[in-house]
Amino acid sequence: MTATVPADIADPTLAPEGIRRIEWAAREMPVLRKIRERFQREQPLRGIRMACCLHVTTETANLVLTLKAGGADVRLCASNPLSTQDDVAAALVTEYGIPVFAICGEDATTYYRHIHQALEHRPQLTMDDGADLVATIHKERRELLQWVVGGTEETTTGVIRLRAMAADGALGYPIVAVNESATKHLFDNRYGTGQSTIDGIIRATNVLLAGKVFVVAGYGWCGRGVAMRARGMGAQVVVTEVDPVKALEAVMDGFRVMPMAEAAPIGDIFVTLTGDCNVIDRQHLEAMKDGAILANSGHFDNEINVRALAEMAEGVRRIREHVDEYRLADGRRLYLLGEGRLVNLAAAEGHPAAVMDMSFANQALASEWIAQHHAELGRQVYSLPKELDDEIARLKLEAMGVRIDTLTEEQRRYLASWQEGT
Repeated sequence: MTATVPADIADPTLAPEGIRRIEWAAREMPVLRKIRERFQREQPLRGIRMACCLHVTTETANLVLTLKAGGADVRLCASNPLSTQDDVAAALVTEYGIPVFAICGEDATTYYRHIHQALEHRPQLTMDDGADLVATIHKERRELLQWVVGGTEETTTGVIRLRAMAADGALGYPIVAVNESATKHLFDNRYGTGQSTIDGIIRATNVLLAGKVFVVAGYGWCGRGVAMRARGMGAQVVVTEVDPVKALEAVMDGFRVMPMAEAAPIGDIFVTLTGDCNVIDRQHLEAMKDGAILANSGHFDNEINVRALAEMAEGVRRIREHVDEYRLADGRRLYLLGEGRLVNLAAAEGHPAAVMDMSFANQALASEWIAQHHAELGRQVYSLPKELDDEIARLKLEAMGVRIDTLTEEQRRYLASWQEGT
């Protein structure tokens, strides 16, 4: 197909490789494939204009193709300047006719220009990963609110921002927090982030994790996944937390728990996954040992105080692809991976397709649900109904060849009754 759609991508000649990789990912996404087949028949999104701000990866390509199969008019831009796979962007434009505005390594000006370009067709539904698209509409493109009837949000950081907007009365339309679905955060956040973060660190550095003191900042589902995988690689895992319940969980799970100020002098590798800013701050950087490696797997690049690190440094050099060496005045060297952005996407390929299968099944069904029910909803953040969450899990088990029990009628009556006991 000749590119006849609006687009801003790095190189359209990369499309053949992108097509092959999109097809490879599709093999591991059977739930989304089943949804796409139904969408093709039923056309639940027919004529609906959608703007999607997501990581432009092979898995995202399969989601966008599912939305298009359902009848949606989709535009796609990147949700992170370093996460775009340029061959995938090329394939979506030239082979599948989907407008894409994303270039790996784009600067901040280009990043936001691409968001505005994705908004040019006056979307009725938005799909976000980090809430930059929604924030742009509310801050700079408020005229578009007359068209938007609802949206979805992929990640923890975005949900935090959107709940804050709703609490302030600033949210202009209903949003489904896909991250709240069990089939998203229990699997994508834990198993996807766990594997892909370790993958990004190893690809960037080629360091041996066994025996290293590996500090995980944040013990939400993403932090749990990284801590679990790092321990499996033989690392001595330390967890830092501000939530007493999560900290207690980490202790009971067998990890050392301490404040970042105590972890800073002993850590060899640090990973932040909190959704907050300056989790690793100047005082922590000042205490770190020579050779410490810093990585972030939270959505935004503000979890590590990179500005403070640059101010402390006498010199900076790119020592390996995705690894910047900061040489401090006292001779210590600290190594920052992926410029402090999502290391699993900056230095690797993001989550495996098998886990994104469930996350993007949630996105597809959430889009269908909010298109059908937006008139009944307020300007709040909602969870996807449990029956749809359960349906995704059922389809995934079916695809894996796993069968489970079903309740008998007697068991259903017992669970619904308060009269029977000991």
